[in-house]
Amino acid sequence: MLWLFRVTCQPHRDDNMKVTALLIICSCLILGSLGKPQFPEQEKDPKFWNIWAQRTLKNALTLQNLNKNKAKNLILFLGDGMGIPTVTAARILKGQLNGQNGEETQLEMDKFPFVSLAKTYNTNAQVPDSAGTATAYLCGVKANEGTVGVSAAAVRSQCNTTEGNEVTSILRWAKDAGKSVGIVTTTRVNHATPSAAYAHSVDREWYSDNEMPAEALQAGCKDIARQLFENIHNIDVIMGGGRKYMFPKNMSDVEYPGIAKHSGTRKDGRNLVQEWIDRMKDKKGYYVWNKKQLLSLNPNNVDYLLGLFEPADLTYDLERDSETDPSLTEMVEVAIKILRKNPSGFYLLVEGGRIDHGHHEGKAKQALHEAVEMDRAIGRADLMTSIHDTLTIVTADHSHVFNFGGYTARGNTIFGLAPMLSDIDHKPFTAILYGNGPGYKIVNGARQNVSTINYQENNYQAQAAVPLNSETHGGEDVAVFAKGPLAHLLHGVHEQNYIPHVMAYAACIGQNREHCMTRSGTAGLRPLLSSIAAILTVTQLLC
Repeated sequence: MLWLFRVTCQPHRDDNMKVTALLIICSCLILGSLGKPQFPEQEKDPKFWNIWAQRTLKNALTLQNLNKNKAKNLILFLGDGMGIPTVTAARILKGQLNGQNGEETQLEMDKFPFVSLAKTYNTNAQVPDSAGTATAYLCGVKANEGTVGVSAAAVRSQCNTTEGNEVTSILRWAKDAGKSVGIVTTTRVNHATPSAAYAHSVDREWYSDNEMPAEALQAGCKDIARQLFENIHNIDVIMGGGRKYMFPKNMSDVEYPGIAKHSGTRKDGRNLVQEWIDRMKDKKGYYVWNKKQLLSLNPNNVDYLLGLFEPADLTYDLERDSETDPSLTEMVEVAIKILRKNPSGFYLLVEGGRIDHGHHEGKAKQALHEAVEMDRAIGRADLMTSIHDTLTIVTADHSHVFNFGGYTARGNTIFGLAPMLSDIDHKPFTAILYGNGPGYKIVNGARQNVSTINYQENNYQAQAAVPLNSETHGGEDVAVFAKGPLAHLLHGVHEQNYIPHVMAYAACIGQNREHCMTRSGTAGLRPLLSSIAAILTVTQLLC
């Protein structure tokens, strides 16, 4: 009860502050009188912790038998902006949504046996953006901020630095190896993360030709939406937002007719969706733009799928219309059902992209619910695949200046107040805070009193230390969770561009595939042949 002492013994500036403090104290006393324990009774017994630890130890010992199978399938779950504080807060939220305290909850990604850290910096940035990082974890090389699918020799927005600096992605390597490939995102399908899988652009914001400068178009550079359909022919599954970038300028949107901001943007007059439909009409290809159409499909009769569910990014999961808009989990389920039909396996990129958007807007509740939804999708994918032949990785491209603290009690709602007043301005504060962003608010020359507003509202912008219209990324390392064949190669601390190299090695695609014959059933053959070759070489030299 030390915090009570802090609250009641400090001087107050006015009666309002006294009332605020009294309300906080009374609320806590009322909760205490209800008899709700701060933590489960069983946790008082040392046996509880010892048994749990011993069970964890036994599970860890089984990991000594490493999974060295060849990965038939590859899945990368990318939580955009999902730094470690976001993972922890999402874990607590998931538990609290299920009626638990939250801290003891396990996310699906928490169950992965191997965890490492990735260094996220771009070649020209200490704190990175989503484009340069996407090039790293998809194409295997670090790059400059703002560029996708090109090396660091390319300069942002300078079209003439594109040619000769293109780098290909693991999605391309998988397609070339005969695997089915897919992209599922909650952002527009030509946003930074997905675009690095197929595009080569010196500017991440060249969504359509409408967003490109005239000189870039004249020099022959292509917009990202166009590259989606032209660079890698027949990507098997594409789902997300971004409809307006596929249609001629001012063409009315099918879902929002007459609303100018949702209308088509293309200056070249091309209808990329119709072109795709025409090309796929005899190949079991289907275009859908709402949940009903998506879920009415029989995946067994679908070989190619294009799903564009919004003109730009998909809506936040908290605001999603469950009748018309598919969830990330629903999209992932359909994608896997289509892709897994290929006997050679598949590669699937899944992005929980609006975690990042929620943080940029200072809306922690939106961001964390996006993270929880991505975790549901991870769980669904787990049920549909096997660790024996599927390498699954969960990671983030970068973090945010988001955190939570304030000595909150066990089970405190993640969106709640810290159990004390500031000893400087004598006002309450929420556990969740941002280092910078739009949540910085001054009222009558002082920090806003959060007890006077609804700080648990979906779009509440958490308080920030520095005023910015858009909160920034964070520069710390991000977690990499891995399970399945050769997941143990993701250990310790690595450069972010190491990730696709591990995935390619595990699946015997891309470069360095010499090990594949050994792991395909002829375990002792390659070492034996190498030894014989060495002996013959020595013999020839001696003779």
